[in-house]
Amino acid sequence: MAKKRIKFIINPISGTIKKQGVPGTISDCLDKNLFDYEIIQTQYPGHAQEIAQDAKNQGIDVVVAVGGDGTVNEVARAIVHSDTALGIIPCGSGNGLARHLMIPLEINKAIETLNFCQVHRLDYGLINTHPFFCTCGMGFDALISMRFAEAGRRGVITYLENILREGLKYKPEFYDIESDEASMRHNAYLVSCANASQYGNNAYIAPHASMNDGFLDVTIIEPFDIIEAPQICIDILNKTLDKNPRVRTLRTRKVNIKREKPGLIHYDGDPVMSEKDVQISIVGKGIKMVVNPLADKTKRLPNAMQSAFSDLINDISSLRIDLSKEVNPILGVNKILKRLNSLK
Repeated sequence: MAKKRIKFIINPISGTIKKQGVPGTISDCLDKNLFDYEIIQTQYPGHAQEIAQDAKNQGIDVVVAVGGDGTVNEVARAIVHSDTALGIIPCGSGNGLARHLMIPLEINKAIETLNFCQVHRLDYGLINTHPFFCTCGMGFDALISMRFAEAGRRGVITYLENILREGLKYKPEFYDIESDEASMRHNAYLVSCANASQYGNNAYIAPHASMNDGFLDVTIIEPFDIIEAPQICIDILNKTLDKNPRVRTLRTRKVNIKREKPGLIHYDGDPVMSEKDVQISIVGKGIKMVVNPLADKTKRLPNAMQSAFSDLINDISSLRIDLSKEVNPILGVNKILKRLNSLK
């Protein structure tokens, strides 16, 4: 049986994980009876897409993105509608697609998953012709993506800090949302369209989203007051956002969204400016991906992290109670921001 060809594309500057040791770990852990492999490091923005495009043209069996969600998006969009499969070694700060697919976050275990070489055809999305594989959105969603991209720090703490801080001053917008299933107008903080369940860092914007059902999961968060903000954070972490009374959901294959003025959108956390009208659609079975055949035996968070998240959720729950008693709720938010900073 002929060996499969696999190419690793390492983004040396993505995320927070140092990658000097990755080539050695690949050499140690990759099944060389199954694969002939090559490793290339990116040199500039967009280089990962160029390398992946060349790999597709060469008929490489698997191209592996070694980096964060931005690197994964670059590689993935170069190989859609081809026989080249996407593999992921998650080395970013959020790792949204890897977490949804339950690819292990430990580099050696992610490589062991590649050794199974179990490939599925999965869906991806388009927002104004930009491919996305996890989520896209607009409003507060896109603003937080921009703030997160600008932040010097990464991780869920920074993400929650931005939600709380920006939520104090963000003004919702009106959106006209048209799909085959519904026509509606909402004054909303955000409209998010998800192919996968989360942004990253186990922040679940669409807890029931699937990458093989041919549908987008649309989440609309209506305006909420400062006392309700902590519960939004809790629901995002607890995978219960769709149960929140301020949230509306819709499942559809395509949706057209009109807003009152041009503004930010994001695709897989990459913020860009867009016109008022936004078209979003799902492309069924449009990309091959290496999946984890042992995913049902894998926990999304190690026990230590589960404990940390439980403590954080308790802190946010306490904030919700404190805010209801505060004469000035902003003081209560400042308390939790200090707590978040202490956890960094």
